[in-house]
Amino acid sequence: MLRLDVAAIEQPAADCPLCPRLVAYRAANRAAHPDWFNGPVASFGPTGARLLVVGLAPGVRGANRTGRPFTGDHAGVLLYQTLLRFGLAAGHYRADPHDGLTLHNCRIINAVRCVPPANLPEPAEIATCNRFLRSELLGMPELRAVLALGVVAHAAVLRACGLPAARVRFRHGAIHELPDGLLLADSYHVSRYNTQTGRLTEAMFQAVVAALLQRLAPNG
Repeated sequence: MLRLDVAAIEQPAADCPLCPRLVAYRAANRAAHPDWFNGPVASFGPTGARLLVVGLAPGVRGANRTGRPFTGDHAGVLLYQTLLRFGLAAGHYRADPHDGLTLHNCRIINAVRCVPPANLPEPAEIATCNRFLRSELLGMPELRAVLALGVVAHAAVLRACGLPAARVRFRHGAIHELPDGLLLADSYHVSRYNTQTGRLTEAMFQAVVAALLQRLAPNG
């Protein structure tokens, strides 16, 4: 994949008008909670990272409220605890964007930047927002791997890389090497539903991250 200058990374406008349903939902949340962030959530972490974590979309009481990916709701607990465990983050995660947590060699983004009703974006919204994900991939000069949290994130990464979704099937724990050499690792999403039902355990998620970091090691 041809890389772009970091400064060329395209970001959605602060009041992005591209998805009418998401615009309406954002406006409703802004009216009900004017002290919340209520906007397209920017990526978190350095652009020089080797690893990009891709989630689904901001949670209404999570990133939509706080303005930082996976911050303020249950989904961030397992994600950030795991990143801290493997040295991809430093500090303490307190579900607050001012908690001082920093990421190291890791960056986090969502496939859809604005919060969707019922936490479920529609296919057209995922497609519309894909240009921002593609721009992120192109604008990270040291990027070597992507960790997709869930099927939607997996498919969004493939689309951003110009690959059909059917070419690489999602499978928890799989690490795929894409044609340009980029590694795509799959994990079930770190959502409350998945962790509380046991579909994704702490050990399972840590195993995915450990295997991916082993592939990224100098002799991996």
